[in-house]
Amino acid sequence: MSVLKGLASPARVSVLKLLHERGALNVNEIAEILDLPQSSVSTNVQMLEEAGLIRTETQKARKGNQKVCHSVYDEILVVFKNEIKEAEPDAIEVAMPLGLYTSFDVTAPCGLCSVDGIIGLLDVPNTFLDPDRMKTALIWFTRGHVEYQFPNNARLTNAHIREIEFVMELSSEVPGTSADWPSDITLTVNGVDIGTWTSPGDFGDKRGVFTPDWWKLKGSQYGKLKSFRINDDGAFVDGLRISDVTLADLKLNEHHSIRLRIGVRDDAKHPGGINIFGRGFGNYDQDILLRIKTR
Repeated sequence: MSVLKGLASPARVSVLKLLHERGALNVNEIAEILDLPQSSVSTNVQMLEEAGLIRTETQKARKGNQKVCHSVYDEILVVFKNEIKEAEPDAIEVAMPLGLYTSFDVTAPCGLCSVDGIIGLLDVPNTFLDPDRMKTALIWFTRGHVEYQFPNNARLTNAHIREIEFVMELSSEVPGTSADWPSDITLTVNGVDIGTWTSPGDFGDKRGVFTPDWWKLKGSQYGKLKSFRINDDGAFVDGLRISDVTLADLKLNEHHSIRLRIGVRDDAKHPGGINIFGRGFGNYDQDILLRIKTR
């Protein structure tokens, strides 16, 4: 709440912007640049410091000491809604790390990176065989697919499956970034196409909440958190029907695993590539989540 109070003033927001743009400044300098009374600046600086939005240090000046203010954050994100759902009592959840794909067929530009750096070589599909792929936090490619094999844990308890849901953070892929770069991303489950979602673009207007500082700002920063659900009524993305494929078509009772393929087809109307964001990248600190709902 102290952070929100700290931001609830045009004067304090101006101080934050000024420190971000100019670097460290003392109270007198801030007052002069913003044309504000020194007493007002002192009060606002104290509130920002108490909220943890800036830090200050005391330095010697010609006459006594002076308080020097430093910016702490590049940006501040306020989230009111938790889009990552809590586990339901009748749900079985499996989080699949991005690098644990069981097969792939991708075209360049493509690549992998962990939270610490690039994995292997850029734009070389064979890099997807690199053992360090286990650390992958971001995958991108132009066309093709990656496939994951999830355990069908509902079979272990003989539970009746009423719905399966895949949740992941996705975007298009373009050299640099572009918010207007549609891409048709298709999901296949157990060899059955469940439908296609068209990503609007490749987002780089601001740094992803969890994207590491070393990752260039002109690179893909974050995606859209998408929910793909399949039940007896059909297949849905974020609640909107995308196909008539039902659970019966997936033959889940005949398989000990659930195979998920994510990709961009060669014949896609909008072949705009794909970014898959995992834990440590993007706006959501999660890998690919499978949620099996039973009854």
